[in-house]
Amino acid sequence: MEELNREKHYIIRSGWLRAGVLGANDGILSTASIIIGVAAATSSREPILLAGVAGLVAGALSMAAGEYVSVSSQTDLEKADLAREKQELIDTPELELQELAKIYVERGLKADTALEVARQLTAHNALEAHARDELGITEITEAKPLLAAFSSGIAFTLGGALPVLVAYVFPLQSMEYVQYVFAILFLAILGIVASRAGGSSPFKAVLRITFWGTLAMGLTALIGYLFNSNFY
Repeated sequence: MEELNREKHYIIRSGWLRAGVLGANDGILSTASIIIGVAAATSSREPILLAGVAGLVAGALSMAAGEYVSVSSQTDLEKADLAREKQELIDTPELELQELAKIYVERGLKADTALEVARQLTAHNALEAHARDELGITEITEAKPLLAAFSSGIAFTLGGALPVLVAYVFPLQSMEYVQYVFAILFLAILGIVASRAGGSSPFKAVLRITFWGTLAMGLTALIGYLFNSNFY
């Protein structure tokens, strides 16, 4: 029993890990892309830094707000489903019992066993049983708007601060190339950290994140060159 309690499940991290990785990835990629685009169109450091900081602040706020709104919408759907399920348990308890038993039959239990399991779980906590087995809502998967907003906003800020720091420190002459190299490095590190936290393959995570990062920054640099001008 003690060994079972020590068993590690990565799914419990899904609430903050998805939002955190998305925020950090967007922070690195969007801020580096903005800086690369502006650096390709100007020879002055001030507009580059201004664009980077502006993109960082706007992106962090937008990311946090977007996560909060989207996850809140998911929460509203979950609450509506649970309220409807609760009413159905009051209005048609026998039908709900049979529905639960059918779910267990489809998962491999014999009809008699499934019905007995459904009865026992209904007696224990009917709404919890239907939320978990019929709707797929558990404490682990339950939407948490504030956690998602905080994780993505902070992660975006931390990720976006890295390209701004690079833009402040390194020479302007090779800014586009330096930004690209460091952005890919930051994205690769993020991919490794995310894969470790999620228990997945680091190689796939790094390959995926660097490929799309390269594409995004390359297109942004191209736009900067096409509209080459000095900002004064």
